[in-house]
Amino acid sequence: MNLYKVLNKQVYSEGNYSIVPIRFEDRHDIMKWRNEQMYHLRQDKLLTVEDQENYFNNIVSKLFDQDRPSQILFSYLKGEQCIGYGGLVHINWIDKNAEISFIMDTELERENFEGIWSAYLKLIERASFEELGLHKLTTYAFDLRPHLYTMLEKNGYFFDARLKEHCFYNNEFIDVVMHYKLSSL
Repeated sequence: MNLYKVLNKQVYSEGNYSIVPIRFEDRHDIMKWRNEQMYHLRQDKLLTVEDQENYFNNIVSKLFDQDRPSQILFSYLKGEQCIGYGGLVHINWIDKNAEISFIMDTELERENFEGIWSAYLKLIERASFEELGLHKLTTYAFDLRPHLYTMLEKNGYFFDARLKEHCFYNNEFIDVVMHYKLSSL
């Protein structure tokens, strides 16, 4: 397992769920899910195996040894099976904030979207607030999945902003909705 230099604790668990430093072995599942869910990601083309190999070998592999990486990515496991991935992106170490990133196995979205997301949020918040000392977590979502906002708000996130017609999607401009949560520590 790769270890993040910036983290003292590498694995966070809650019941059957855990986040671990992103595993190389999960890269093809991650690519598949990203390609299936492009509609809500900041991704403008289908990823190829070559793209994914290059990303893991040239970007992800360098994150582990950095004192202040721009992102910290995790494989999200149920038991030993990877069911999603995400982490902290656009980390601002000076202002102590970061954006949460997360996608799950596409087939699980219909089954238990809220439960899987809620468990993930608890884990990423522990790493963010308790371990890294961040003050604020944010989300950035194309206005395509209103059930996401309800779930975030049930988990203590607050509406922050609506960026009007901020992204061009499906030949029209759509809004971006942002939520936030502050550390209580």
